Formats: sequence, structure tokens, C-alpha cells
Amino acid sequence: MKVEISENIKYIGASVYDLDLFESQYIVPNGMAYNSYVILDDKIAIMDTADEIVSEQWLNNLKSVLGGRKPDYLVIQHLEPDHSANIKTVIDLYPEIKVICSARAKAMMPQFVDINDEQVIAENEGDTLELGKHTLTFVMAPMVHWPEVMISYESSEKVLFSADAFGKFGAIDADEGWSCEARRYYFNIVGKYGAQVQAVLKKAAALDIKTICPLHGPILTDTIPQVLELYNTWSSYEPEDEGVFIAYASIHGNTAKAAVKMKEMLESKGCPRVAIADLSRDDIAECVEDAFRHSTLLCMASSYDAGVFAPMADFIHHLKSKAFQNRKVAFVENGSWAPSAARTMKAEFEQMKNITFVGDTVTIKTTLKPADISALEKLADEIK
Repeated sequence: MKVEISENIKYIGASVYDLDLFESQYIVPNGMAYNSYVILDDKIAIMDTADEIVSEQWLNNLKSVLGGRKPDYLVIQHLEPDHSANIKTVIDLYPEIKVICSARAKAMMPQFVDINDEQVIAENEGDTLELGKHTLTFVMAPMVHWPEVMISYESSEKVLFSADAFGKFGAIDADEGWSCEARRYYFNIVGKYGAQVQAVLKKAAALDIKTICPLHGPILTDTIPQVLELYNTWSSYEPEDEGVFIAYASIHGNTAKAAVKMKEMLESKGCPRVAIADLSRDDIAECVEDAFRHSTLLCMASSYDAGVFAPMADFIHHLKSKAFQNRKVAFVENGSWAPSAARTMKAEFEQMKNITFVGDTVTIKTTLKPADISALEKLADEIK
């Protein structure tokens, strides 16, 4: 797919469509884009390289855009291997090129590539790079989502090269909306660093941005206000939607039946939005996304080994590692002889920020009985 940005800013990235897992953990049914750009002017700047799995296509795109010219600069905004795998390739092809990056990236560079230290120029907040009609201003963005990250603003065309910020899962030509896969991408990859994202958003607010060029996902233009608003909500750890996400972990199916019953009850009581997921089978990254999206989380799990069934323990671990906070949480446990799931789950959530526990814990002994139905009804009334 040919991606058009402008006469002087060219897309040289590439997509893969058969990737089994991104970062060896995230399902990407619509592939993955590895974006890279070139600014053509009196001097030429390559904006990041790409993952080794797209090296051949990326290099062909680069040579096609250059048309025999030699680039002057390679700007490295993010050193993660899916963006830096071709640094050595560029240096070998163009040995006089200067590598531009943050001071932290320069210090980390030897971990990724054997490079002459004098070839690397470290930039600081607000430093500029003149290319001719185009000028890049560098903005430091540490921990969005690595410590060495910087983003670059090109003032003549008002383009923000945003590194991993504002990216999403999916190939560059994936036929899907931005928000769903961007939300899953954000909370699972960047989500822990909300304060740092907030700092970058404040810097971005001072810029007149007409185009955002991220390292993953589509080029953003008309939707920028909505994208910035969502990023502000996500990085503030505020719910995007009022509603309940039911996350259940069921061994033999009885807890699953209770979860389905709770969904029916909540919907019948007018809960504005109800989502449900089987933690044993559904994509854990989507479950994390839904937990952050909704205002209330209902955890329903079987007891296991005097604790909680492993899929629920894993889910809560993911939430904790991504700084889950500012939510209401309720519990339903199942245990045939010594229920232990609720206390185990609650102990984990007590270590998270601004978690409000709502309703009384409902304890089911193996199968749903009339008294359990009444208890679930009461809980539904309290959390809807």
C-alpha cells in the first residue's frame, strides 16, 4: 500500500500480515505496521528504521525514495529493536551519516549496534535540526514507553513524529477504526506510564499539529483532537465508559454460568454497558483493555489451591503491573469446600490506588442455587 504524507515527507515503512504474536505476547489478527519516514530537503533525514522482519521491504522503500541521494541524518527516536534493527544497515550503506538521538539513547546505543561514538549526536529538550525548509524540534518523552524516547516536531508542515505514542496494532492498511486496537495497544504497552504520557500531552498542547506520524499504525490527520482526548482519558486512568466489565475464571463451568447470569441481570437493570470475558480463553490483552475502559470491574473466580484460579491471578497481575486504579471492584467467588478466591483477589486490589470495593462478596458453593441468585441480584443492584 502506498502511503502519502506530503511532497517532501515520505513513508518508507512496511507491514506484516502473518505475524503470530507482536512482542511475543500480543495477538495481531490484522497484522502489524512498522513505520519509518524520510524528510527530503537540502539535507535528508531518515526518521527511524524498522524491524528486521521487514528489512528487505524497508530498505527497498528507502532506496526508492532517496533516488540515489545520500541521507545526512538518521534520527533515532526509540531504540526498541522493532524500530532500530536497521541502524547498522544504514551506517554501512552511508558511512558519513550522522545519527541523531537523545542523550539516554546515545548511552544505550552500544547495546544495540557497534557504532563510532563520534558519529552520534545527542539532542536535548528543544534542540533543533535544520534541514533546509524543514526544521525538526526535539521533545524528550522518557518512559513513553522506554527511557530514551524522544519525539520530533517538524514546524513547516506541522508534523509530529511521535515514536510509539498514538500507535496501534494492525497493518498500515488494516480496515478497522483507530480506537479499539489503539486502546488495547496503549494499556498493554504504554499503560503503566500515565504520568509520563500526561507530561508529553502538555508539551504537545503547545504545538500546532496537523499530522501525527507514529511508529505503528496509521498516519493521523482529521482525528487528532479525538485521539488526544482519548490519550488524556487513558493516561489519567479515568474510565472511558460507565459500565461493568465481568471477568471470570471458571474451572468446570459453574462460575461461567453465574457470570452469564450476572450479565443478564445487569442489562435488565439498565446498566449502560456490560462486557464479559472468559479469562481462560479470551485474549488477556483485550481483557486488560476492557478493565481499564469500564468504570466497574466484577471479578468472578473459582477458588484454587487455597487461592484463586490461575487465569484470574494472571489477569490481576497484568492489571497491577499496568497501574490499574480509580475503579470500582466487586467479587464473586466459587468454592466447593473452602472458598478462598475473594480474599485472594481483594488482597491484590488493596495494593492498587483508589480502588473502591462495592457490594458484598457473593460466595457460591459449586452450583447456583436460589439463595445465590438473590445474592447476585443484590450485587447487581449495587454495581449497575
